[in-house]
Order: sequence, then C-alpha cells, then structure tokens
Amino acid sequence: MTMIKNKRILVVEVNWLGDVLFSTAALRQLRKMYPESYIACLVHKRCREVLEGNDYINEIIVLDEEKNHRGLFGKLGLIRQLKAKNFDTAYLFHRSFTRTLICYLSGIKNRIGYVTAKRKFLLTDAVSPPGEVIHRAAYYMYLITRKITDKKEELHCSFSFNRYNREYINNILQGEGINLGDKLVVIHTAGNWLQKRWPKEYFAKLADKLIKHYKVKLIFTGAEKEKAHISDIISLMKETAINLCARTSLKELGALFQGADLIISGDSGPLHIAVASQRPTIALFGPTDQKITGPLATKNISVLQKDVGCVIPCYDVNCPDNRCMSAISVQDVLDCIEKNKWLEIKK
Repeated sequence: MTMIKNKRILVVEVNWLGDVLFSTAALRQLRKMYPESYIACLVHKRCREVLEGNDYINEIIVLDEEKNHRGLFGKLGLIRQLKAKNFDTAYLFHRSFTRTLICYLSGIKNRIGYVTAKRKFLLTDAVSPPGEVIHRAAYYMYLITRKITDKKEELHCSFSFNRYNREYINNILQGEGINLGDKLVVIHTAGNWLQKRWPKEYFAKLADKLIKHYKVKLIFTGAEKEKAHISDIISLMKETAINLCARTSLKELGALFQGADLIISGDSGPLHIAVASQRPTIALFGPTDQKITGPLATKNISVLQKDVGCVIPCYDVNCPDNRCMSAISVQDVLDCIEKNKWLEIKK
C-alpha cells in the first residue's frame, strides 16, 4: 500500500448497529494514526445515527440501497459521488464484492480489506483475517493496525448524543410520572433474531419483581417492529410498566440509558449503546459468543450465559426450544443485581 501523508480516507462500514458500534474503536485508532487526514464513512442509512456526532470522522455518506443507490443507475450515482470527493484510501470493513467494486470504479487508489476469493483482485492490500477467534471490534482494528488486541480500554465503543436528546427524554419521563430521584430500570427485550430473545414470561416476571421489591420505575424499549412483542410482555405483568417502544431514536435511547440505574438487555446493538453509557448493565446471552460480540467494558457489566451443551455460536434458526436463553432464570438476574448491589430497596 502506498503511504500518503495527507490522506483522504473512506471507511466502508458494515450493515448492523452493533457491528458499526464495534467499528468505532478502529475509527478512533485511524484518527490517532492520521490526525490531519479527512476521514469519511460510507454507512447504511439504518446505522447512520451510530456515527452521528463521532469526533473521529469528518463526514458520513449515507448508503441508501432501497432508494437513491438502488440498481445500476443508483450505483453509478454513488460512484460519481465518491469520485468527486477524491478519496485516495479505502478501508473496507464490509466484505462485499459490490462495495469493493464501487471503490475501484471510484478511482480510490489504495483499497484495503479482508481477502475473499471474489474480490481479491480488486484490493490493493488484501489482508488475511487473524488466525484466531477475536472480538468483532478487534477484527476491525486488526485491518487498521495488523495487530491483535484484547484490551477493552482500546476496543471500547464510542457513542454520543446531545442536550436536545437529553431534554426529549427528560420531557418523556416527566410525562410518564417519573421524578428526579426515582429508581429507573430500562429493559431492552429485542435481538435481531428470535433465538437471541429471553422468553416473554421471564421478562414479565422479572419486571414485576423489580417493581415490587425494589420500588423502581420500569421502562421497556424497542423499535417499531417490537411493539407487539413488548405489548405481550406487559399484558403478562401484574405491576405497571412504561412502554417507550418506538418512541425514541438511537440517540434518545442513549440519553435514556445514561439516566438509568440499571439496564437489562439481550445481545443487540442497543446493548452496546448501554455499555457505552457506562451505567450498570446486565447482558443476557444465549446462542451468540460473548468472545466475539460481547460487551466491551471493564466495570458495571455482567454477562449471564448458560452452558446447555450446544456449540456456540449457534445459528440454528429452527431451534425448537431456545433452551440457551430459557436456561437463564429470573432468579439468576435477581441474584446478579443483589450481588453487585446495583439497586437499593426503597422504603
């Protein structure tokens, strides 16, 4: 790869919230290596919020494959857009052949990415993946540094929000009767596939116990597609919970997490936003490997995962009983809270 002092760098991002969050450590390292360079990220529109306000990049280029960049003419438009920006270096976190071809046709001289059979000839620096299992954040970092690290202080995620996001959340909480000084627990139930979800009845039972025993105000969060799921959980409860499903953006969710006394979440993008908030967080893991996608924090985090004899990670979408998640009991979560003294009983 030709070294350039004043780089114009394009980072071709991955497609999922959690993975984009994990990549922010590599972006931080890239800025450290090239403090005077112009760094832009090409990112899918659903992940744009993850990078908005990130101090390590100069520009976000939104990839809209459903509309503006759909089909041949859309791709040609994107190529023209990138060519006009005169990037000289591209780091391809995404392994897509199409996106690599777009970088090639955009005239980006140096193209660095993990080698695959289909796109090897399009890369000027085809990097062989690390020969061991490493965390996803370390995987993106390795493409930048060619060194493996497991130091959480180097791999932690960056996520920011502003005072308007805080004000929005404060207004919502006030409207829901939550006052300053109330103990607040936030539960995020979703995973991006069903096998990563804790059973509905477990969430309902846990929520009831937290409200009754710890006298907390309890909030459920989720995206639009989780509305029915969360409504089902609340219908199983005896106590009263607050449903903020589809009422917050990612930035507002981050502001909500920062004000919480405890966050409970499955393996999801929002879990890592919670971890970035540095608030006490319990992560519920089942079919996924926490060594690869687990939370990156040195404090205020507890991961609950049971060995049920399955190979992890497991991608059996037809699993009949989801036993890895069912094996985590409500009492396991309560014991974790008690052990860490994360909630005090309100008299």
